[in-house]
Amino acid sequence: MNNIILIIQREYLTRVKKKSFIIMTVAGPILTAALFTAPVWFALTENNEVKTVMIYDGTGHYKDAFEDSETLKFKFTDIQNAEERKKTFKSSGCDAMLTISGENNDKFVLYSEKVPDINIKEKLTNKIERFLEAENYKKLGIDKNKIDSAKVSVSLSTKILTSKGEKVGSAELPIAVGFISAFIIYMFIFMYGVQVMKGVIEEKTNRVVEILISSVKPYQLMAGKIAGIAAVALTQFVLWAILTAFITGIAYLYIGPEIIPQGQNLPAGEITTLNPASSLSNITTAILNFDWLNMFLIFLIYFTGGYLLYSSLFAAIGSAADNETDTQQFMLPVTIPLILAIVAAQGIIKNPESASAFWMSIIPFTSPIIMPLRFALGKYETWELVLSVVLLFSTFFAIVWLAAKIYRVGILMYGKKVSYGELLKWLRYK
Repeated sequence: MNNIILIIQREYLTRVKKKSFIIMTVAGPILTAALFTAPVWFALTENNEVKTVMIYDGTGHYKDAFEDSETLKFKFTDIQNAEERKKTFKSSGCDAMLTISGENNDKFVLYSEKVPDINIKEKLTNKIERFLEAENYKKLGIDKNKIDSAKVSVSLSTKILTSKGEKVGSAELPIAVGFISAFIIYMFIFMYGVQVMKGVIEEKTNRVVEILISSVKPYQLMAGKIAGIAAVALTQFVLWAILTAFITGIAYLYIGPEIIPQGQNLPAGEITTLNPASSLSNITTAILNFDWLNMFLIFLIYFTGGYLLYSSLFAAIGSAADNETDTQQFMLPVTIPLILAIVAAQGIIKNPESASAFWMSIIPFTSPIIMPLRFALGKYETWELVLSVVLLFSTFFAIVWLAAKIYRVGILMYGKKVSYGELLKWLRYK
């Protein structure tokens, strides 16, 4: 046991002291926080930027279609000569020029000196469509204002019935939490499982392993390596979670007041149907009501179980190969279940009680991805969860026993490409 602890300590300290670990521990949360905050920041930047469009209406029919807004201004021109008009546009400082020579789609042309701005194009299209729609209403003798007044905006509030009563819930939050949890497990299994494999190959190549196994048993060496790298993974994950939450919180405190629209800036017809304060309150309540403690425990169980299961397989692959190129033939069958699970997760979100969802949450090679997702959605039975956990860790102990048999033979084998048949022979050795 002391030998395993020493190996764990060596693997852990060796990796956490590396510059790559320190850089990724700092850079990871910054990049993740940027992923959450950048879309909001870009949206705010876009909304505050004023664009100017030159309009040439050859029909004289569309002038009322283009009213200035806070972010889009219009400048009309009467220059009929196309070439002269283009020259004027280039020297005008306008961001784009729209020419209208008829009512067919091919009569609307948007010019720009660079790649056309997609936002300008969409806003112009909407303005023209609304204008033509209003014209059609007039031709048909329909009062558009009455139709608009009949439109209703509905916002469904969701509540969960529990033994203690009802509580505010959310249909979107569990999906987000479940899928993010599944993806994190998927990412870390790959990242650190492959590190186990590379570590074994590196020790084989450098012949360090020959010195190590003179003092420890191959099984102890493999167990210590797996546990040590698992500790590194958990350390980095905890640091990422704390730093990401901190950086994201600071970013939203900075841009937060501009995210929530103020009632006085909304059209009069929308103030009665939209209540940002109420919506924000419901979201906050749903977040507080979510079962974070049990979700974290389930995440930790499947994070640990999934890593241990796959890292033992990666350790066996590393011991059976002399270099990373030789590992490809063994990597494919090991990684296919993981890839299949993360792809299937997108469909299971819509139908978490299907037969495929059940079996993939029970089978140990896919359950670390699927069961946390089903747990977050609340679409599981207690016996399914217990069975899934038991099968996962039982399979881990069986796999680690088989992997150890491969490891003890392959760790000292050099210069030979190992086939599946050779691996079966190693498993039969006593």
